[in-house]
Amino acid sequence: MERRSFLARGAVVTGAALTATAGPFQGLVAAHADTARTGRGGPRPGPGFGALVPTPDRTDGQVRLHLPKGFAYRSLGVAGEPMSDGVPTPSRHDGMAAFRGQRDGTVLIRNHEVPGVATAFGNPSDAYDPSCGGGTTTLTLDRRGNLVDQRVSINGTMMNCSGGPMPWGSWVTCEEAVDGPDVVPAFPGQDNSKLTRKHGYIFEVPLYGRTRREPIRNAGRFQHESVAFDPVSGAVFLTEDNFVAPCGFYRYVPPVHPLRAGRLLDGGRLQMLAVRGRPNAPLQLGQSRGATYEVDWVDITDPDPAHAPGTSWFTASSAVANQGIARGAALFSRLEGSTYRHGTVYFCSTQGGAAAPGDELPPVPFPRFGEGRGQVWAYDILRRRLRLVYESPHSQVLDLPDNIAVSPNGTLILCEDGDGDNYLRGLTQKGEIFDISRMVTPAGDADAEFAGATFSPDGDTLFVNMQSVVGRTFAISGPWNRC
Repeated sequence: MERRSFLARGAVVTGAALTATAGPFQGLVAAHADTARTGRGGPRPGPGFGALVPTPDRTDGQVRLHLPKGFAYRSLGVAGEPMSDGVPTPSRHDGMAAFRGQRDGTVLIRNHEVPGVATAFGNPSDAYDPSCGGGTTTLTLDRRGNLVDQRVSINGTMMNCSGGPMPWGSWVTCEEAVDGPDVVPAFPGQDNSKLTRKHGYIFEVPLYGRTRREPIRNAGRFQHESVAFDPVSGAVFLTEDNFVAPCGFYRYVPPVHPLRAGRLLDGGRLQMLAVRGRPNAPLQLGQSRGATYEVDWVDITDPDPAHAPGTSWFTASSAVANQGIARGAALFSRLEGSTYRHGTVYFCSTQGGAAAPGDELPPVPFPRFGEGRGQVWAYDILRRRLRLVYESPHSQVLDLPDNIAVSPNGTLILCEDGDGDNYLRGLTQKGEIFDISRMVTPAGDADAEFAGATFSPDGDTLFVNMQSVVGRTFAISGPWNRC
């Protein structure tokens, strides 16, 4: 069952916010004000790059993306194609980061969100768990963007969704799962007794050299989605994507600053964000324009809980978040992509916000937590201040934002995960929203989506994945200096 088929209906609670303050993306607050006054239900139109037109893939001439004039793209790392190590490229491409490589080249580390019990790709003796089909692959491109090498970098993990780049030269990959031999799977037909290890962790994957294949257990066992690193404090901020229950925004404080240690060490402290003076603030609900909150952090005393054999997935998936909620942590709906820029972490709440009349999410056979079409939040690390950057007024404007990136000039790039056409959208610092690309849905895979947006180190190329049964990575070139 795909993620968008497994959504929940949550409790209705109310809350209030502080007055908005000046800062980046304050234009988005003005956009909300315009919408509230006019009742048009949308933001101010943004300039963008112009109309989207069918654009052929330079690898084979097939039209897979609609892009503005002046943009071009090509596919690489297509699922099923043999890699340099002889292993077929895994499917379901997801989160990704680009690093500066040798001789002005680029290195991409890419997640593969393969769910459930499956045979590990690559060498099973190297796998964290040989009964899991997720992991990461590493692609090396030369200075002209030609793919010169691709190979397995970690295997035997589960549901590798997103993650985050570390400045010392590694990618932290996240398991969006809590399965293990101790947990009864959520879906019929799965047999978790075949699993040899517990899942639901983050793993560090170095740019070069061998991966340790050992989880950072104190960073929690939950439905990890993404991470963002603060080079000043050394903290790692983490998002959680639980489809049926309240989610938390976390920070993991390692025992040694990672820039001194040269890697992310286990044994640190896990905490969950709480709104000061507002226990269990219901941030999954529609927010007042420019909502701003002062925050504190509450400790998670047992980040890696041991579950009794036969524990339900639904119980296990909330075991960490419930500890924070008991201490007053704030409630979010499906936190997914995150990115760090200039002391601020931007992150998406995919189903947060108020539902516009006539634009409600489709009914599903499960309760769901969150009824909106998406929110974008900003956490100011130094000031300990959380601010709503944007809340979608309608699915035609922004539909379930997932992965997020930031352009060299500061525009947020949002990957949609909606039910119909999926877009890459841009949000400028002036509050303008615009279309960057529309995906042509592949035949037989209506659930295909954009994922893993990341800019090359020189800012000239946007790499983004098509998460699909036959997944692929796009390298999109164009006048990104205008974004």
